[in-house]
Amino acid sequence: MRSGDSTTIDVPESSAAYKGKTPLVAVVSKQKGGWKRGVSIFDFLLRIGAITAALAAASTMGTSQETLPFFTQFFQFQASYDDLPTFQFFVIAMAIVGGYLVLSLPFSIVSIVRPHAVGPRLLLLIFDTVALTLNTSAAAAAAAIVYLAHNGNSNTNWLAICQQFGDFCQAVSGAVVASFISVVVFMFLILLSALAIRKP
Repeated sequence: MRSGDSTTIDVPESSAAYKGKTPLVAVVSKQKGGWKRGVSIFDFLLRIGAITAALAAASTMGTSQETLPFFTQFFQFQASYDDLPTFQFFVIAMAIVGGYLVLSLPFSIVSIVRPHAVGPRLLLLIFDTVALTLNTSAAAAAAAIVYLAHNGNSNTNWLAICQQFGDFCQAVSGAVVASFISVVVFMFLILLSALAIRKP
């Protein structure tokens, strides 16, 4: 080797140079976990709203009754939810849906704490679909009876009773509206669960 020649060796920077800095991979992972955690928090809030709607529908329908005043207490007309099997099914179904939503809250909390966990989110997706089916069937069946109560059906001699039982019809109509609100919330819950379990 001649004295004029020189050899240069590239030495990589020490890891100490990166001290205090967050690697790019960690930042990306944190961002992914961040939006999934946000989805889980929104899921939790929606479940609380769905619980309120479902239990309000069940309690409103279950307490709906009206008695028309007449001349004597022995001659009265009364309308109550338990006069119709459809309304009885509605109360039972919405109570089951509300109970399920309460039991699903711990799984939603687990999804917040562990946003990348697929198991709890998949379980919620499956049971939310089943609950949505039950909720929709109860709401649709009750809506059909409420429609007949308001408008009647001359072909089958079904008389419109809401002109006489106004308070009763108002209560059952409110219960049906609340049940359809929970249906809409369930649709959003299913979409959020499907979004959260898809691969990033």
